[in-house]
Amino acid sequence: MLKERYPSKLLEDAVEAIGTLPGVGKRSAMRLALHVLRQPSDNVHHLADALVHLRDDVKYCRECMMISDSDVCSICSDTRRDHNTICVVETVRDVMSIENTGRYGGVYHVLGGSISPIDGIGPSDLSIAPLVERVKALCASVTPGPDPVTPGPDRESPEIILALSGDVEGETTAFYLYRQLSALPVRITTLARGLGFGDDLEYADEVTLGRSLAARQPFKP
Repeated sequence: MLKERYPSKLLEDAVEAIGTLPGVGKRSAMRLALHVLRQPSDNVHHLADALVHLRDDVKYCRECMMISDSDVCSICSDTRRDHNTICVVETVRDVMSIENTGRYGGVYHVLGGSISPIDGIGPSDLSIAPLVERVKALCASVTPGPDPVTPGPDRESPEIILALSGDVEGETTAFYLYRQLSALPVRITTLARGLGFGDDLEYADEVTLGRSLAARQPFKP
């Protein structure tokens, strides 16, 4: 196969850089590079600056691991949200999908992926340990009832919603989280199966996702 020849080393470098993006092949990278070349200089510099700032300046919320402009994201800092309910998701995109339903008023915890031994991703590669510590701290703040496991009448036990994808990796991650959290005085629920097995939250429509949240059920491994 002949190596593609470029009239400019600068164009070649741009095509190779754009081609590193997911889902962008050589032909698409070439079209994008030539499109950028035809744009006004201010537009191109704005695009470049936005990408640099995104990479260098974005923060991750110290509470939930969501991307943020500050140390604590706008969701975690919102006192109107139900901080007694934590929705555990795999990615930032999942948070955005759930927020778009307008059916959830709690807070989140972003794992950063799912357990996948084939891909070399284990529990230590995800933000599972911070989640466990966060839930423990939340449980400690609940007024105890007659026995250590039952919360007092003034506050319900925390709820942890396992809103993970319905594939093998998502189910494996959900089972692992259940084992980590089941000894704590929390309610562990999962999305109702309006989502099909193997579906990613990112591609679910808002109506289906909203109904799944509203009809969530106790998690059973």
